[in-house]
Amino acid sequence: MEYIKMADNLYFSRIALGFWRLLDWNLTDDELIRFLEECLDLGITTMDHADIYGNYMVEKKFGDALKKRPDLRKKMQIITKCGIVYKSAAARVKYYDYSEKYIIQQVEKSLKYMGTDYIDTLLLHRPSPFMDPKEIGKAFEKLYKDGKVKSFGVSNFLPDEFRMLKSYLTVPLITDQVELSALNMGNMENGVINLCLEERIHPMIWSPLAGGRIFTGTEEQEIRLRETLEIIREEVGASSIDEIAFAWLLSHPAQLIPITGSGEIGLVKKPVSALKYKLTPEEWFMIWTAVKGHKVP
Repeated sequence: MEYIKMADNLYFSRIALGFWRLLDWNLTDDELIRFLEECLDLGITTMDHADIYGNYMVEKKFGDALKKRPDLRKKMQIITKCGIVYKSAAARVKYYDYSEKYIIQQVEKSLKYMGTDYIDTLLLHRPSPFMDPKEIGKAFEKLYKDGKVKSFGVSNFLPDEFRMLKSYLTVPLITDQVELSALNMGNMENGVINLCLEERIHPMIWSPLAGGRIFTGTEEQEIRLRETLEIIREEVGASSIDEIAFAWLLSHPAQLIPITGSGEIGLVKKPVSALKYKLTPEEWFMIWTAVKGHKVP
């Protein structure tokens, strides 16, 4: 496993494990513990959460397992996100809340649910047209001073949103977690990945396999991609095309950190295996060309 320095005294594994669908895995606490042990044995130490996952219940499920095996906590980095409020009996619409009070309140809940004294990295889940960066700054400063959050970042922020927020903060933003895959290159084209290179930070990547479309998509673009992935898979000796799709991300100079969201250890091993394959510029652009349907300018 490779590890990347994200901040002083903080390293993330090159592959992160996401828990968005944890409740769908239908694991008992003991089964989840065994799964976490297997992932840690693979070198995956970075665990990605959000307060809203599983209708606000994933963190508790994860914490129930950790409370049985508190020794596992020191072997991992826990990331969580806040800011999204779902429509419910207490909320008439889905909205974003980045007030100092709400951010601190949600961190306190995350700490309680996961049975930990600190969060390694807190991310703002989505940019909000109504956020007050001064409020966010106060919340971050307090959480950092109190030792409840070690580092901070954002998720799904565009470059102007990132720079605006950063200008108000006394703590650094260490990552931007964004969607990216061979079938969805938007964040390579809108300046987000370039911003991360500019800032010398490493972006986390969600939906690295485009929600499975690399396997099942029937559009011409998806078929071309699948055929190209298969050509490269055979050339490099990979076992499956998803390893090449992960390698396409892992080969990028920004040192992207893909998040795998599978609860099956066999599938979790795929991105780990992909670390063996450093794509050449020609191979990387074969995939780009297959998706775009035309050569580079």
